Amino acid sequence: MSDRSLRLTMAAVTAALLAALTACGGGGGDSTVPGAAPASAVTTSPAPSPTPVHGLKDTVRHITRKTTRATRPHLVRHCTTSTRRVSHTSTSGSGSHRRTRTWYTTEHSRDCRKVPSGTETYRRELRPERWCVRLDDVNGDRTRDDLWIRVDRVDYDRVLGADDHSRVQVVPLAPNTGC
Repeated sequence: MSDRSLRLTMAAVTAALLAALTACGGGGGDSTVPGAAPASAVTTSPAPSPTPVHGLKDTVRHITRKTTRATRPHLVRHCTTSTRRVSHTSTSGSGSHRRTRTWYTTEHSRDCRKVPSGTETYRRELRPERWCVRLDDVNGDRTRDDLWIRVDRVDYDRVLGADDHSRVQVVPLAPNTGC
């Protein structure tokens, strides 16, 4: 058996063994196997979600979206086509019987890019729409009052329907940019 065929056989056996171990659940992640990666290193966990906050409903605030008219360059797609003569050669034979044949073809190419052509108007957002809830006794701490929390519309609607000073629980938005 040659060295190359021996290496190919060993690679095939290794691949089959890895496939069998993976199918049986023995591939990686087992902390009893020395040198194996822990399961936490192999799998990735999703980003942590914000923790819910509870307290007594104080008030709610809906901040509407604010936009203005603005102009920007209107971009249109502009294409140019070009052709180019390309020479090809082919050689056959050898020695004094060597023969070179040359022929020409034309290659077509197209180059497209966006270029400005006039202006267009659009609605530019100055302030995004926000829904906010103000809570008292945040997380049971009687000294934490009047805390504004930015929430999504579902939580806002639920808190809006609740009675004043009733206990509510909301999930703050991750990028809490204030209210």
